[in-house]
Amino acid sequence: MNDIYSESPAKPRPQIALENQSYWDGLRRHQLLVQRCLTCAKLRHYPRPMCDACYSFEYDWHALSGSATVHSWTVTHHAFHAGFKQDLPYVTVTADLRDGIRLQAPLAGSDVNLAVGARLDLEFIDVDAELTIISMRIRA
Repeated sequence: MNDIYSESPAKPRPQIALENQSYWDGLRRHQLLVQRCLTCAKLRHYPRPMCDACYSFEYDWHALSGSATVHSWTVTHHAFHAGFKQDLPYVTVTADLRDGIRLQAPLAGSDVNLAVGARLDLEFIDVDAELTIISMRIRA
């Protein structure tokens, strides 16, 4: 094997900007924060500058419980980035959080009891000193 390809490429890292800094800081503290519109109180995830309901630019950050149910899922057999090749196959769930937000995250642990409506718990994965990401696990 050629030495250039002997190591797996690193996984891509998120681009942290002013609009999403509080989200990533919350994950470092093992807290899931989403934006809440100060005009109409709508929760929104992913972080963005404007509310899609009332078009207000005013928001604060609101902590969510992390309790969820499975809305849907997909099993990935082909890596969209070479850094994920060693993880294949892996499951990504679309989760409906109890707080009214829908998000996607990798599934941690076994997928043997995976079904629409299955109860999930949020987990935090400390990638390194600067980055924490989320995953979901089927509740036992």
